Amino acid sequence: PPLIDHVEIINVTKVRTVRHQATMLTEDENIVDVTVSVQYTVNDPGKFLLEVRDPEVSLQHALESALRHVVGGSKMDLVITEGREQLAVEVRSRLQGYLDVYSTGIFVSQVNIDDSQPPSQVQEAFNDVTRAKEDKEKFKNEAEAYANAIIPEARGQAQRQLEEAQAYRDQVIAAAEGEAQRFEKLLAEYKKAPEVTRQRLYLDTVQQVYAGSTKVMVDVEGGNNMLYLPLDKIAGQQSMPSRSSVTGLTNGQAVSLDEQDLEDITRRVVERLRREMQTNSRRREGR
Repeated sequence: PPLIDHVEIINVTKVRTVRHQATMLTEDENIVDVTVSVQYTVNDPGKFLLEVRDPEVSLQHALESALRHVVGGSKMDLVITEGREQLAVEVRSRLQGYLDVYSTGIFVSQVNIDDSQPPSQVQEAFNDVTRAKEDKEKFKNEAEAYANAIIPEARGQAQRQLEEAQAYRDQVIAAAEGEAQRFEKLLAEYKKAPEVTRQRLYLDTVQQVYAGSTKVMVDVEGGNNMLYLPLDKIAGQQSMPSRSSVTGLTNGQAVSLDEQDLEDITRRVVERLRREMQTNSRRREGR
């Protein structure tokens, strides 16, 4: 038609891609190599052809500006690890804003951070740092696991000791109160019959002393000899299977002796020995 010198058709449905790679400085003053790819379409052919001399070059410049701005405001760990997705979102938002200001007629549909890593010259040192951080997390988790295992056990032992101390305290208090009550009752009985009570206390004391003794030496009147009672052997005989009696042989027949019989035999033996010693003493005096 007249007045038209040239016709250029723009495909507004075609998804175009541009890649960009740059070395940048992060907020914590570390250097990273970032590779990013941008997918875009032309949503306004008039602006794309007439407003900007070279819209794709403008896209490259705007992409680098947006990427450097976002990376420069982020720490290195976020750029190369878990922060890459959020980084791509921020770059897309800032890039679209630049393109709208430039009136390029371009719509950015997707921004992908293809790669982000330290420069090859320091890659080995960076790997050492990464391994150190992983070891730190591992040791931290092990320490927490150990703490979670040892703390409940320590608390349980502490609680057990507290309960044992409480039980011991209650036992001592109860025993002291019982002794005090027994003494009060004993005092009342002593006031009623001092002589009988004194004798009873003496017998109880002797019984307690002999209960823990295995041998008893009896002073026999009429000489310097002493009578030896092997209580340990007698107690050993009493602890035989029947426990209530001692079985012996008399004229080939089994004879069962209980505790009372043993006491009677012991008393008779003592009396006989005493008489024999007295008889021997008299004979010596007669000579």
